[in-house]
Amino acid sequence: MQRLDDLEDLVQVNHLPLRPVRPLKNFWAFTLVGAAVLFASAHTNAQQSASVAISVKDHRFQPSQIRAPANRPISIRVKNLDSAPMEFESNSLRVEKVIAPGSDGVVNVRALAPGRYEFFDDFHQETRGVLVVE
Repeated sequence: MQRLDDLEDLVQVNHLPLRPVRPLKNFWAFTLVGAAVLFASAHTNAQQSASVAISVKDHRFQPSQIRAPANRPISIRVKNLDSAPMEFESNSLRVEKVIAPGSDGVVNVRALAPGRYEFFDDFHQETRGVLVVE
């Protein structure tokens, strides 16, 4: 009994708790809450992106002007209907993507301020279009 009394005295002198602390229980609780917050924010961001579609035929963008909302990430689906490869490129959007003939590709663009953003086919420089962000 003396040993137990000494231990209680030691605990009380050093202001240590008399009950055991469960750090793993707290760790898992914080981990689960953090994972839930990250999942919710990723899901919210995915819902906020906008999608637009465009095709290339006879070395022309159809339509030549596309519109998207401002301040949201944009996903541009480009379908190449020509028999030659094309390269969707834009200096102002800072993107480029080669798309094989008869296939399509997706170009992801960061959220943009309102304005006009030109794009072109780098393999056929006369093929041009514009993204209008409003």
